[in-house]
Amino acid sequence: MTKADETPWLTDEERVAWFTLASLVTRLDTALDTQLRRDAGVRHFDYVVLATLSDAPERTMRMSELAALASGSLPRLSQVVTRLEAKGWLRRTPDPTNGRYTLATLTDTGHAAVTAAAPTHVREVRRLVFDPLTKAQVQQLTSIGQRIIHAIDPTDRCPVTPPPAAPPTDG
Repeated sequence: MTKADETPWLTDEERVAWFTLASLVTRLDTALDTQLRRDAGVRHFDYVVLATLSDAPERTMRMSELAALASGSLPRLSQVVTRLEAKGWLRRTPDPTNGRYTLATLTDTGHAAVTAAAPTHVREVRRLVFDPLTKAQVQQLTSIGQRIIHAIDPTDRCPVTPPPAAPPTDG
């Protein structure tokens, strides 16, 4: 008996679900990347880095932690940070508590850029993800996503807990 004979192949229903999920992940990232490039001049990953830092205490965190939270590798993050440093949106400094680490800090200019990009980005996320779903489906999406994330990362090294939403402003 070969390993292929022992493989629990996907059922037809699982294959449809798998290809749907794989297509959704790819298409959603592409759509968000297109919107952010058009409206804010940044890539989707850049925006995730900026937004993550904007929610961090003192808008600063270790590069290794930032890479994990942004779901990117340290080399990829380093390239992005270099590009964002050139724009004056981030700066890197040695961690004063442990010189083996590097801190990334969102500058005031970077904070202004991510704050300006947020409204159109949130509208696009709403249009693409939430508007087509019912409230029950949003809850199912959360539950399904959390289960898959737990299968990928059982130790929950990068918990997905968003910061509290900014209160709506009148006007």
